[in-house]
Amino acid sequence: MASSSPARKAGSNASAGATRKPAGQAAHEVRIIGGQWKRTKLPVADRPGLRPTPDRVRETLFNWLGQDLSGWEVVDAFAGTGALGLEAASRGAARVLLVEQEGAQADALRAVVTRLQGAEAVKVERGNAISVLQRLAPASCDLVLLDPPFDAGLYDKALAAAAPALRADGWLYLESPAAWTDESLAPFGLCVRRHLKAGAVHAHLLQRGSATPAP
Repeated sequence: MASSSPARKAGSNASAGATRKPAGQAAHEVRIIGGQWKRTKLPVADRPGLRPTPDRVRETLFNWLGQDLSGWEVVDAFAGTGALGLEAASRGAARVLLVEQEGAQADALRAVVTRLQGAEAVKVERGNAISVLQRLAPASCDLVLLDPPFDAGLYDKALAAAAPALRADGWLYLESPAAWTDESLAPFGLCVRRHLKAGAVHAHLLQRGSATPAP
């Protein structure tokens, strides 16, 4: 769930010629799909670069990961609306860090977390995603969620910063406008375990190590 991009990404719900709402005003909503907060609405502001991960992709991701994430340490590095990280928290993750650089969006995330019951495990931090990833302790995360702005050129930096933070059996979710291969991920010590294309979005579930089948 990316935000703070200088230009709107592919897959935006804004259509050409449509009347635009003032920046920051809620344009539509997405819903948490599963767990304790299932069907909870999350506002999606009409803000450049804010592109919610499609429902189908989120549902598939958490089918891959499993519905029970009890005890997991999760970082949503480009949180945007927080839909990815909050899906993890809804399924029992022990700690979820939502990182958002845009001040107004970070405030919106805090408001959402405040109104959720039992959201003590969720922390919102306003900051630079790459810097936050770089400061994470090695092998400290069960799941890192990376959905940077498609046109911001952050993929290499984000992958390089996130990979060391993964536990040996941890997972990294990567959303992008093009498919990543084991060859392109090799410099980061990562490989593809699952891949889905949905419209303009490529969703990848990655792990550390070589390209061998997941158990």
